[in-house]
Amino acid sequence: MSQPDSYSKRLHASRVMRSLYWAGGVLALMLAALGVVLPGLPTTPFVLVAGACFVRASPRAHAWLLRNKTFGPLLAEWERHHSVSRRVKRIALTAMALTAGFSLWFFNGQPLLQTLVLAGVAMGAIVVLRLPSRG
Repeated sequence: MSQPDSYSKRLHASRVMRSLYWAGGVLALMLAALGVVLPGLPTTPFVLVAGACFVRASPRAHAWLLRNKTFGPLLAEWERHHSVSRRVKRIALTAMALTAGFSLWFFNGQPLLQTLVLAGVAMGAIVVLRLPSRG
């Protein structure tokens, strides 16, 4: 898959930095994958971080992520519009709220765990709400 000329300008010149970006992209993608099955963990920010890392590290990894059935459309939308749809935000926030509610019920009588759940969901919600949105 051929990359646009602007891609080569984003690729980091240092081999060491490209390796670090690649490792960061893999870590972010793993967290995004966890976010798919753990709704309290937001997927969107981790996909965007992975895309930003891969665009600086590896044309192949970036192209693979864009072609990925699960994460590709989100990243392509971000690269095209620098925003996420309101629908994606609603789904993410709803999933986090449902997970928080279930977790609070499940950890009933364990205030430390309930506090950790609420803190995690609050941080995730703040990140999602701060992303620019459109239609």
